[in-house]
Amino acid sequence: MEFIRHALDGVVEIRPRLVPDSRGSFFESFRRSAFEAEGLIGDFVQTNRSRSHAAGTVRGLHYQLAPSAQGKLVSVVRGAVFDVAVDLRRSSPTFGKHVAVTLTAASGAELHIPPGFAHGFCTLEPDTEVLYAVTSYYAPERERAIFWADPALGIDWPTPPDGARLSDKDLRAPLLADAPDLF
Repeated sequence: MEFIRHALDGVVEIRPRLVPDSRGSFFESFRRSAFEAEGLIGDFVQTNRSRSHAAGTVRGLHYQLAPSAQGKLVSVVRGAVFDVAVDLRRSSPTFGKHVAVTLTAASGAELHIPPGFAHGFCTLEPDTEVLYAVTSYYAPERERAIFWADPALGIDWPTPPDGARLSDKDLRAPLLADAPDLF
C-alpha cells in the first residue's frame, strides 16, 4: 500500500498494490499493521454502504459529535466519486479547509478521514456504490451536517448546485459559520 498524506493532518489517501492476473485483480484494502505503522486509526466497528442511482448525487457533508465522532475509511466498490473531507477542529490551523480526491472502483484507492472532519461525496457515474468503515457506531442524536456548497469552504464540486441530487436534510444543513456544534 502507498500512503499519500494530504495537507490536512490525518487525511490520507491509500493506494493499494493491484495484483492482476488473467481473471482480474486482487488487492488488500486494509491491513491493520500497515495502518498502525502510518499512525492511522484502524479500529473499525461498523461498515456502511450507499448506492446512488444518478451521477451528480451529493451525500454530505456529515459528521458526528464526540463521544461518537467517527473516523472513516472510504472506498468505492462500483463507479466513482469526488470525495471530500473538511476540517472542523476549531483549534486546527487548517480549520475550515478541505481535501478532495477522486476515488474509483477501478483504482481501489481509499481515503482515511480521522474524527473531527465532515465528510461528503458527489457521484461521478450512475449506480455508484460507496463502502466505508467507521470507528464509532452511528448515533443519530449526535449526527450533524454542514451545507455541501457553502462558498466559504471553496470546494470545487463537479456538479453545479442546481444540478445536484440531495436529501432534504442536506439541503437544510447550515453553513460552517452557522454550525453550533463542531470540534
